[in-house]
Amino acid sequence: MYALDHVDAGTPSSPSTRLVTLDIDGVTVTVPEGTSLMRAASSVGLQIPKLCATDTLKAFGSCRLCLVEIEGRRGYPASCTTQAADGLKVRTQSPKLAALRRNVMELYVSDHPLECVTCSANGHCELQDMAEVVGVTDTRYGLTGANHLAATPDASNPYFTFDPSMCIVCSRCVRACDEVQGTLALTIQSRGFASTVSASQHEPFMTSECVSCGACVEACPTVALTEKSVIERGVADRAVTTTCAYCGVGCSFKAETRGGEIVRMVPNRDGQANHGHACVKGRFAFGYATHPDRITTPMIRRSIDDPWQEVTWDEAIDHTAREFRRIQATYGKDSIGGITSSRCTNEETFLVQKLVRAAFGNNNVDTCARVCHSPTGYGLKQTIGESAGTQRFDSVMKADVIVVVGANPTDGHPVFASQLKRRLREGAKLIVVDPRQIQLVRTPHIEAAYHLQLRPGTNVALFTALAHVVVTEGLAREAYVSERCEADSYEKWKQFVADPRHSPEATEAVTGVPADLVRGAARLYASAANGAIYYGLGVTEHSQGTTMVMAIANLAMSTGNLGREGVGVNPLRGQNNVQGSCDMGSFPHEFSGYRHVSDPDVRSSFERAWGVPLEAEPGLRIPNMLEAALDGSFKGIYIQGEDPAQSDPDTQHVTAAFAAMECVVVQDLFLTESAKYAHVFLPGSSFLEKDGTFTNAERRISRVRRVMPPRAGLADWEVTVRLANALGYPMHYRHPSEIMDEIARLTPTFTGVSFDKIDRLGSIQWPCNDAAPEGTPTMHVGAFVRGKGKFFLTEYIPTNERTTRKYPLILTTGRILTQYNVGAQTRRTRNTAWTSEDVLEIHPHDAELRGIKDGDWVGVTSRSGEIVLRADVTERVRPGVVYTTFHFPESGANVVTTENSDWATNCPEYKVTAVEVMQVNEPSEWQKRFRAFTDRQLELLKGEQPAHV
Repeated sequence: MYALDHVDAGTPSSPSTRLVTLDIDGVTVTVPEGTSLMRAASSVGLQIPKLCATDTLKAFGSCRLCLVEIEGRRGYPASCTTQAADGLKVRTQSPKLAALRRNVMELYVSDHPLECVTCSANGHCELQDMAEVVGVTDTRYGLTGANHLAATPDASNPYFTFDPSMCIVCSRCVRACDEVQGTLALTIQSRGFASTVSASQHEPFMTSECVSCGACVEACPTVALTEKSVIERGVADRAVTTTCAYCGVGCSFKAETRGGEIVRMVPNRDGQANHGHACVKGRFAFGYATHPDRITTPMIRRSIDDPWQEVTWDEAIDHTAREFRRIQATYGKDSIGGITSSRCTNEETFLVQKLVRAAFGNNNVDTCARVCHSPTGYGLKQTIGESAGTQRFDSVMKADVIVVVGANPTDGHPVFASQLKRRLREGAKLIVVDPRQIQLVRTPHIEAAYHLQLRPGTNVALFTALAHVVVTEGLAREAYVSERCEADSYEKWKQFVADPRHSPEATEAVTGVPADLVRGAARLYASAANGAIYYGLGVTEHSQGTTMVMAIANLAMSTGNLGREGVGVNPLRGQNNVQGSCDMGSFPHEFSGYRHVSDPDVRSSFERAWGVPLEAEPGLRIPNMLEAALDGSFKGIYIQGEDPAQSDPDTQHVTAAFAAMECVVVQDLFLTESAKYAHVFLPGSSFLEKDGTFTNAERRISRVRRVMPPRAGLADWEVTVRLANALGYPMHYRHPSEIMDEIARLTPTFTGVSFDKIDRLGSIQWPCNDAAPEGTPTMHVGAFVRGKGKFFLTEYIPTNERTTRKYPLILTTGRILTQYNVGAQTRRTRNTAWTSEDVLEIHPHDAELRGIKDGDWVGVTSRSGEIVLRADVTERVRPGVVYTTFHFPESGANVVTTENSDWATNCPEYKVTAVEVMQVNEPSEWQKRFRAFTDRQLELLKGEQPAHV
């Protein structure tokens, strides 16, 4: 069932610019050509009864409830499948139409009695509504004939049920799975009266191909497919529009509540990033917000071996301020710093960096983008002039060839993946560059034209080889380059990539990709009318992450694939507000809008606004802070919404650094891995408790609206304000909108942004200023932001992380659909029904060599450490490569990753770790220590001193 406040127009809108005018029930209606009569009527407030039609799906014309009369035509056409045309005179109500509709409805009711009072969907059910509209309360056919009332429900899915006895076989669920999600997991099995909705080969939903996006549940006009939360809590009575807090797609949702309790999340059909679609996380996995593990009272303790003591907000803030001032007085101004998170709003992130620069008096501020997309910011800034993706998501619908590099959209960005798959089903070609066989490579419905299954760590060599083909085969678009790019950098780059040592044949031994595949893929991309590149952390999380981003920009510029719809360079950001956290100046060298702290004009503008002198030298990055802690010069840190002890590489190095500090302050929802090393715990707010904005991967700024009060009493931005005031630096904001107003005053690309404007437009893609008052969907139109595009030479330099006889395999890491990042949220939802542990994917050849069978416990040993996981023997990975995720802290995936990092940004090289794998029968030593430490910290959380300490 769609959202409470949604008025369904029945069929999708028409893209035509030609208008037609007709008469419906005496009302003159003008609509785009191609509009259905049903939608035309709806546009003037005339709602024609319907059941099989909804405005997210193509017209189907099966329920026969939307019949109308057209003057001069025989019969009673379905208004959903009949298009509006000039001069038509349409009648939607007449005695004959009423009789026909009642007859149809009585047949439905004969197999679906109107026992609405006891139904969980009572008051928000289309069948109930339509029966009332056509005046049916009972059926003359009775309920004693053949029916489906004894059909067995399927409750296997943790979030929704399928009750065939409530199904009217309208096919909306099947069509939603096909058209909206693109999984095609549902079908109508059998014929006639025996017809029934079937998941895969008549399997339970849980074990079928269903990915639990919920599109079928939302499409269902009855209670046949229903959220369990609706069954448990009843139909909601209030809806608040907000933005999802999971991946970088930034889906808009209606959060529906009843009595202040969340009932369900319904994707907003007016959402400009998701157009009414969602994934299993965004739609269903919100239970963590009210999970009993939430800590809602501030706590302090003297050391990490002491029990936690609950205190008031004032006591916690005053204690933190005293500790930070004590540390600075003892060890110097630069001995403390702060880390903010991509899970925080723009306003919260802006305040944290302001707190550090203005109240701490240094530039020791960083963000978790350090460990994911910092190479994107640097690489794109240098080549094309702006540290962000170039397109809106909808642009993919105009792409002819799509390159997906080091990204797994169906798992990491599933709503965008659905749109991408729709374009592929329309005929666009796909090139996948990935060491793993991700789902996009081949499904029953789509297949990549090329899968370049390269060795981890060889991205740069492969993309330079692609560029070699473009240049040496005359596929570069010289006129475009001549007009828009620096001539000298282009000439040097052409000579560089044309060198025979960069040919696909010469680099095949390095990349492992056959030369003919590289040449074919290069020709396909370069010859496309519109070629678009989408990439993820498989690009950035390498020692040459920045070089690879530059290589992507080089390839796009040389083929003229920037500056219009359907093309572009598009980083798929992992977390919801990675883009925003970078935009807000949370890097130690940049103010908001990516302006260097050493620029005296920029710095003076902030000094005037903030009333304090600011440092001209960049501060410490996260790795520098950790090193300084171990050196004894960095003693205090304020971490808002981030968990480096699980997410950052070389876990033991990170925790040793935390243990060496005198005041670790963590502001979060739960006792995270980092919080176990904290001296102060400040309760955080979930996205449902926040007011502010997120900026998604397409630079789209969307409102986050408070659905419920902060469970701890204060919103995150209010905590930062209180801490600043306690430190003696006054902040006087009354609402996050005032913080955004300050951001707009100080940040040229945000000049025209305000909460009022976002509320009016729905969302805004920056830059938003006098030149683009309503935002910029496509960047670099006509010219690059930096003026002329600049080519950079991309010499391939192998990583220092080499395989040896001791460590013969390469470990690469990633994520899966049902879990998110470090899992702090999704592990506290029913998503664990799908995945409750990290596993190690290993190729059958490598497994056989080691005597490993599927499901065996295996030790994974690197130069940094050892962990034990369960083996998943699969051909998704190529021989010589193993793969795991980092969603579960007890797995310790980052115990084995190393400190190697990108040469420009220190982004860790998560994707390349040399390891050996062998069969074992007990946890690793680190895992044993982890369990003991965690058990002790949980006892301390209760305020108790463990007996064995």
